[in-house]
Amino acid sequence: MSIENSAYAAFATLLAGCTHPASPAELHGLLLGRSCAGAGFEPANWLLDATDLLGEISDEKVRQALLGLQEMVKGELTGSDITVVLLLPSDDAPLAERALALGQWCQGFLAGFGLAAGDRALSAESMEVLQDLAAIAQVQGGLEESEDGESDYMEVAEYLRVAPLLLFSECAGAVAQPAAKPSLH
Repeated sequence: MSIENSAYAAFATLLAGCTHPASPAELHGLLLGRSCAGAGFEPANWLLDATDLLGEISDEKVRQALLGLQEMVKGELTGSDITVVLLLPSDDAPLAERALALGQWCQGFLAGFGLAAGDRALSAESMEVLQDLAAIAQVQGGLEESEDGESDYMEVAEYLRVAPLLLFSECAGAVAQPAAKPSLH
């Protein structure tokens, strides 16, 4: 599933005023990638990484939207629901537009993950997920407007909703979980 088109469109409008406009999908991918790699949820660090992508952020509405997006991602990754909502165009947008956004999301995710993970050793399963994301990023225009194309898109989008959770649990899960409080007897 994706966030309602109105959220995607609202973010697109906000980001259009930035020095280096980026798609909402790429921005969300960047945030999720860096978070899954263990960058943590410190607002100042996220705003610095967002500034690297968008240029100087002088609009308070953009700043607040970025912080709100981070809070949403933090809740998804550290909550008990075990689901990630992708910031993508709605299902009624043309398939080509949605496929392009999936590719941009993957590119952003890989950039954010690489930024925060550095040269950390990863499990074979995590490496496979990152390779899948790299492959998905390349097929931006590869889906045809058809029932099969829609099915392929939905399958990939569903995969992208769960794949980050594996990377988060391996790379950042222990960091994000609060330490157990010792019991007093």
